[in-house]
Amino acid sequence: MERSDVSDLTVFLAIAESLSFRVAADRMGVTASALSHTVRQLEERLGVRLFNRTTRNVALTEAGARLRERLLPAFDAISGALQDLDERRERPLGLLRLFVPQFASMVALAPVWVRFMATYPDVQLELAVDPRMSDIVAEGFDAGIAPRARVAADMVAIRVVGPLKLLVVGAPAYLAANGTPGHPDDLLGHECIRQRLSHDRKIFPWSFAKDGFAQEMPVTGRLISDDADISIRAALDGLGLAYVSEARVLPLLQSGQLVPVLADWCPDFDGLYIYYPGHRHVPSALRALIDMIRAPEPRPA
Repeated sequence: MERSDVSDLTVFLAIAESLSFRVAADRMGVTASALSHTVRQLEERLGVRLFNRTTRNVALTEAGARLRERLLPAFDAISGALQDLDERRERPLGLLRLFVPQFASMVALAPVWVRFMATYPDVQLELAVDPRMSDIVAEGFDAGIAPRARVAADMVAIRVVGPLKLLVVGAPAYLAANGTPGHPDDLLGHECIRQRLSHDRKIFPWSFAKDGFAQEMPVTGRLISDDADISIRAALDGLGLAYVSEARVLPLLQSGQLVPVLADWCPDFDGLYIYYPGHRHVPSALRALIDMIRAPEPRPA
């Protein structure tokens, strides 16, 4: 079926509903003569008369009535499908698939996901944390969350958390036994729990800055992990100092299980960004999630 067939059948149904070329023309914003021409071409193409018309009256032929009866359910289904798309555009619903590494999910999503799921009960949230994923579009995901440096240049990127602070932390027992470093150079005499980045397998650098002076320390240590939770666990067990995001260890700092060191030397980093392909329409559920993460949580009355 050609696109013109759909257009002509729409004209046919409009006239069949009102049984008036003039009324149908007014509703469609065209002239009655234009509709008459369209119907004449449709009848010629189909090889049947659809309307009996005089100067005063318009009536469906038997063939026209049968065609209308068959077309109405199909056009109602099309109308329903378009209405469903409109609702999806305006009201958050459906499946929202996100690539969110574990740290990003804890920092960006965990503070809001109870409120988000309660506010939008028609949204399903699917999270993937596989560090090997490199292309969210190829994998069928709507968006990802990552530091800006990990976001491809052709993606739209919106900061949702940050800036965030990095900290060197250690267990009180470790610091009591080995001393507390007062300068980044002092780290050379400490066991430093290093972390290998999952995406490129490089060791995450320990960088420091203060009063315009910046340096990257070539720390050493016997334990290397590619998981921040393992590094934090090792620091809790007194195996050395770990270099992690403050947001990730905040409860442990508040409880005194870990102690920050070199805090005035530790830098901030830009934070976390939600990113998605710029050529796509942003799903309403994703827009709602971005707005909720970026907006402060409402205070109870």
